[in-house]
Amino acid sequence: MADFTSSFWNWFIAVPTILGILGCFWLVIHYSGARTYGESKEGEPMGHVWDGDLQEINNPLPRWWLNMFYATLIFGIIYLILYPGLGSWKGLLGWTEAGQYEAEMKQAEETYGPLFDKYLKVPVAELAKDPKAVEMGRHLFATYCVGCHGSDAGGARGYPNLRDNDWLYGGTPEKIVETITNGRQGAMPAWEDQGLLTHEQVVNAAEYVRGLSGAEVDPQARAKGEEVFKTNCAVCHGPDGKGNQALGAPNLTDDIWLYGGSQKRVIESIAHGRSGRMPAWGELLGKGKIHLLATYVYSLSHNKGP
Repeated sequence: MADFTSSFWNWFIAVPTILGILGCFWLVIHYSGARTYGESKEGEPMGHVWDGDLQEINNPLPRWWLNMFYATLIFGIIYLILYPGLGSWKGLLGWTEAGQYEAEMKQAEETYGPLFDKYLKVPVAELAKDPKAVEMGRHLFATYCVGCHGSDAGGARGYPNLRDNDWLYGGTPEKIVETITNGRQGAMPAWEDQGLLTHEQVVNAAEYVRGLSGAEVDPQARAKGEEVFKTNCAVCHGPDGKGNQALGAPNLTDDIWLYGGSQKRVIESIAHGRSGRMPAWGELLGKGKIHLLATYVYSLSHNKGP
């Protein structure tokens, strides 16, 4: 409300609201409270008669029901005095959504902060052997991460599988904590869309890349694609195609594909590019929760078990 650039919008909200409440008071008083007869008297005939004897009677509301209308209107007035609801009026209590959020977060931090922070002194690799710590991390994962990585952390197209040992930016405890805290922004150039490669070059490069992972490809296209790869792609993915974790460039020699390894999908990736973003959770979660969350993620690919 405070962001209005014109006072017109304040009055546009406040005036109809106040007039609406006053109008409701008038309606209740005029049609119920201002009658000259009591609840025990018969109501006034409305002049609508059917079959000679059946007619419509305007009976007064029961007093308890009428009082409920008054109580509702009085509650609305008190609410608008105490809380924001009339344009830029902040209310006598000064309540704001941001203030309530900060108060709740502070209370939660005071309650649960020590519970999470006690694990900060234990390294992630060691903490991954503690079933209780891993279970706490799993609950955090279920709250914040399953929307992208899936309930089993198996990932989906465009979202990495966290259960294997293939890491775009590194799978050490420190790198996992860094990724969760600061987030990641991946970018694959659109080689064909930007006019950097022809469609034929893109197809040949795709065949070469797929061949690196053991897929059956056209030998002639692969041979042509090797030169395209070395000239344009090796700077990120390396001359051997094994990737570069410092840049987030994936290893192309295994059979793990973030966006799919079919000829169609690889051509799409090269021609149109890819852009993947991992949000930064540091400010929202804090060090204690991130430490446990990293513990769970680390345990998925390092703890032996079924």
